[in-house]
Amino acid sequence: MDDFFRLDTLLDGDEKLIRTTIREFVDKEIMPHIAQHYEQATFPDAVKDLAKLKVLGMSMPEEFGGSSASAVMTGIVCQELERGDSGLRSFVSVQNALVMYPIFRFGSDGQKKRFLKKMAQGELIGCFGLTEPNAGSDPASMTTIAKKVPGGFSISGTKTWITNAPVAHVAIVWAKTDEGIRGFIIERDTKGFATSTIKHKLSMRASLTGSLHFDECFVSDDHLLPKTTKGLACALSCLNEARFGIAWGATGAAIACYEMALSYALARTQFNKPIASFQLLQKDLVDMQESIIKGQLLNIHLGRLKDKSQADFNHISLAKMSNTREALQ
Repeated sequence: MDDFFRLDTLLDGDEKLIRTTIREFVDKEIMPHIAQHYEQATFPDAVKDLAKLKVLGMSMPEEFGGSSASAVMTGIVCQELERGDSGLRSFVSVQNALVMYPIFRFGSDGQKKRFLKKMAQGELIGCFGLTEPNAGSDPASMTTIAKKVPGGFSISGTKTWITNAPVAHVAIVWAKTDEGIRGFIIERDTKGFATSTIKHKLSMRASLTGSLHFDECFVSDDHLLPKTTKGLACALSCLNEARFGIAWGATGAAIACYEMALSYALARTQFNKPIASFQLLQKDLVDMQESIIKGQLLNIHLGRLKDKSQADFNHISLAKMSNTREALQ
């Protein structure tokens, strides 16, 4: 997409470089095969590539495998990944914002050392268990219970619509305890823990989605995220990180729509000339480009605010709402 509004003047050299790098990766490795993945409901074999590109945990400190990337840089990555497919961006968002972020923010030093670097290297895949069959937008009504027992907790319940569930090695799971809602790290081979795959989806088909099942699943005390002491607020703070990436990602999806529409309009001829020469179609293309430019401006400003610790959940929610609406349009 051409830089009609000269938005590149708002980005520094590193930000433009990572945009080019991820865009080239998506064009070469994702675009040629994504239609097949959509048809077969499979996820691209891209985890190791994403790790090599250093986008897994990129906002983490170097000691945990990250590069202390800015919010704008992480946003640009989400934009370019979702230009390829929403499932690709969703995988990275979950790994970064919903698994590595809570371990980094609410975990112990031992938990950080054990999990974060392996996740940044793509050796461990994570998922985030909050949504339940009867507690979607109302997570406070969750029925998953973590009962205190000697040496740890016994967890029972079900989480559903969980991205990465079928392939995750590690799950961040939220459950009710006697002290309120707490977060836990649950590993794949834990007794009483099982996953299932949700099939026959109409959307997000290249994203692996499933359910988490806990049947008196015992986890030791060192699997509790010790700093999740504010209950649901901690879980929602993770969702806030993910929503930031979705705001950027939706703009990437819109860019893909525009680029494909423009390419087709230039190639398709009627009455011996490209249909892009007709004013009605030109208006549609201009409207699309206008929406994308406004979304990009919103994202960049939001990213700068976030880098200054001046963005709160209201700002992020507004950007997500606006940009997803425009992408759908």
